[in-house]
Amino acid sequence: MRQTLLLCITLVTAGALYAQNFSEGKMDSLFTILKQKDKYMGSIALSENGKIIYTNAVGFADIEAVKKADTQTRYRIGSVSKLFTATLVMKAVEEKKISLQQTLDAYFPKIKNSDKITIHQLLNHRSGIHNFTDDDEYFEYYTQQQTKYQILTIIEKGNSDFEPDTKAAYSNSNYVLLGYILEKVYQAEYSVILNEKITKPLNLTNTFVGGKINPNKNEAFSYDFKETWQKEPETDLSIPAGAGALVSTPIDLVIFIESLFNGKIISQKSLEIMKTIKDGYGSGMFELPNTGKTNYGHDGAIDRFNSLVTYLPADKLAIAIISNGGVYKNENILLCAVNSYYDKPFELPTFENLMVSIKILEQYTGEYSSEQLPIKITVDIDENQLTAQATGQKAFHLEASSETVFKFEKAGIVLEFDAQKNQMILKQAGKEFKLNKQ
Repeated sequence: MRQTLLLCITLVTAGALYAQNFSEGKMDSLFTILKQKDKYMGSIALSENGKIIYTNAVGFADIEAVKKADTQTRYRIGSVSKLFTATLVMKAVEEKKISLQQTLDAYFPKIKNSDKITIHQLLNHRSGIHNFTDDDEYFEYYTQQQTKYQILTIIEKGNSDFEPDTKAAYSNSNYVLLGYILEKVYQAEYSVILNEKITKPLNLTNTFVGGKINPNKNEAFSYDFKETWQKEPETDLSIPAGAGALVSTPIDLVIFIESLFNGKIISQKSLEIMKTIKDGYGSGMFELPNTGKTNYGHDGAIDRFNSLVTYLPADKLAIAIISNGGVYKNENILLCAVNSYYDKPFELPTFENLMVSIKILEQYTGEYSSEQLPIKITVDIDENQLTAQATGQKAFHLEASSETVFKFEKAGIVLEFDAQKNQMILKQAGKEFKLNKQ
């Protein structure tokens, strides 16, 4: 449910071709490298106009049991769950169970500003309700089952970060509350509502509210790479609820988002409300980077699971990617998928770490800043390897791909140094920033 990135920037490029130009070879080559270098575990699906045009899976669902992942392996999808919850809310609006202008006090009057916060503001992150997963205390209980009363109490104590509708700020609290509201208006558990309104009609047999991970049902564990893959503790899914409790597969996700855009779940009028983006957020969706065209979707992270699903209306193209462990980012795989579809070049990673002399590395150490960025980056040396540390974040080691170019693949970061000019260029998500050494 949390993602730590140095930057999150939308890439804008151009291009439009057809699926017959889709290069499976590029995608196969990328997944072969990721498998050989042991840099990624996960799965992908691409669908055009309702037909699957590519699927693949790499890595393990359960390393200890040596159980390999396949395209039917089920993964936790984190905040991609919000796209489902928002769709269910719009369905409830169509069924006149609820109104987008209904205020929160009708359901949870103890929450600060509940008499001002509307359902619509919960959907598009304009409520001001504090995001409870940002608190340090969250990591004291996140693996333990919590009752709805306990989570509500935590959200109530978090109060508000700003007055409703004055700005937008991402908050898992919004969607936990929306899940609870759905249960109130339908007088049923969220899992039942999901099954009745979405998964059963669409035959999404691999999408459901998760519980404790069960490898016997082809459910994947998540892993962090620390010299070797280390199994990550499991968030108890009683906590994220409508904000992030779902399990799915990339194939199910592309079917879902195509059905959503083709009017098989809600009306086009309701979809337009979801697609309306203000201050970066729609209602349960936003634009993802690395597509190069107008797209609508959502990403997610929970434990070491990372997921994304997006739909490009112009070409009726849906892409979904879920990983349960990776040094290489899903955003890079998305870029490869899009470039493969539009027959654009894509540079495959090599993961080769060159040895650069300390004398050269010492030229790059120091603090860098730019008027374009609100952060500073400190470059240092640790065990004969460059490290970088952004303001307020932990230091990370950089791998050299040349004597002047260094990468942190886990976040898709590339740093290029010019010692003579005392400058460093930061590249991430298709954007470049020039920083000067202080």
